[in-house]
Amino acid sequence: MHRIIAAVMAAGACASSLQAQTSPPASAERVLTLAAALARAGASSPFEDAASAGVRAAEAQRRVAALRPNPSVIAETENVAGTGIYQGLRSSETTVGLALPLERGGKRSARIGVADALIGRAGLQADIARADLRLRVTQAYVVAIATQRRLGIARDQRGIAAEVLRVASVRVQAGRASPLEEQRAEVARVAADGAVERAERSAAIAVANLARLLRMGVGPLDEAWFQRVDPIRPSPAPDAARTLTAAAARADLDAATAQVRLARSQRVPDLTFSASARRLEQTNDVAAVFGVSIPLTLFNRGRAAVAVADAQRDQSAALRRIALLDTEQGIAEAQVDAANAATTARNAAGPALAAAQEAARIARIGYREGKFGQLDLLDAERTLVETRTAAIDALAAYHDAQARLERLTAAAPLPKDTDR
Repeated sequence: MHRIIAAVMAAGACASSLQAQTSPPASAERVLTLAAALARAGASSPFEDAASAGVRAAEAQRRVAALRPNPSVIAETENVAGTGIYQGLRSSETTVGLALPLERGGKRSARIGVADALIGRAGLQADIARADLRLRVTQAYVVAIATQRRLGIARDQRGIAAEVLRVASVRVQAGRASPLEEQRAEVARVAADGAVERAERSAAIAVANLARLLRMGVGPLDEAWFQRVDPIRPSPAPDAARTLTAAAARADLDAATAQVRLARSQRVPDLTFSASARRLEQTNDVAAVFGVSIPLTLFNRGRAAVAVADAQRDQSAALRRIALLDTEQGIAEAQVDAANAATTARNAAGPALAAAQEAARIARIGYREGKFGQLDLLDAERTLVETRTAAIDALAAYHDAQARLERLTAAAPLPKDTDR
């Protein structure tokens, strides 16, 4: 009769442990899915606001670049406060007119070209910000679910440790075991209490971080999505040149090329034309004055500025090649990480977990009946905890790798500036 009762109790404990591992907690609150979290984060995100402000700034800079130089007002008085006939204002000459700079060398169109390139880069930066936000929210969502599930494991182990302590006390009181077993069980219970406290803190901060990104309270999360592992099928790597990262590097190269054209245009000196009216105080006559101003490029001929722009363009071209290499490498690593994590998750949550649960169940029954020692029971329980934790870690790694892969393979839009 004693064996039957012990077996029933152990089976009940095992069933509750299995349910905590595979079933989401019952709650009357609406489950927050990953899709809903992503939509919420995109609707009210400072990252999106910053990217939009960057686009507006680039567009405003385009309008500034298209403006022509302002004219200047010329006003001067000559032949005053001198000696002889030039005392006072009797022989003064007052000139009033306008001076208009004339840009040469295509400076205005070169400025517009730079501004257009920066607008394209700002637009890509907005797309990058949205892709980065998706990755950030997904990772925070995965961490929140994983920490909650680890908290569930810690609480289950605390209950098991309390039950082991109770059984050990009964065995010691009955003279069937050494007092060392009770002390060992007490140490395990204290360790289980500490594990619960640590898991509660980790779960609380993970949920709080997700809530900060969403700017809203977070309820139950989608445990079914976390548990699901899609089959991994071999597929060719996507074209890294069509990704957001490659497009951004290409936009940087376009902007650097436009800067080279601007630097070359600035080597051509501008002209300043002036037209004025001059009044001669002594005769009360008025005469027209025309002038032209041409800078002499004796010291700064603009060659250094062109050399700087050329070097920066070469640097941008090299950085673009580096970005392509890094993207290809990152995609390959993320694919391997996702495949490995999927394999580990299927094994840890399948046959390995079932075997560990059965071993722990047998060890509990055997310990109660005096067939197994306490060390055997603790070893079986530790193996079960490690297997359950490994399953959660593998699922978290799988979803994290999938999120990174989605971010790395995010396709760039196809506006005209990406096709140049």
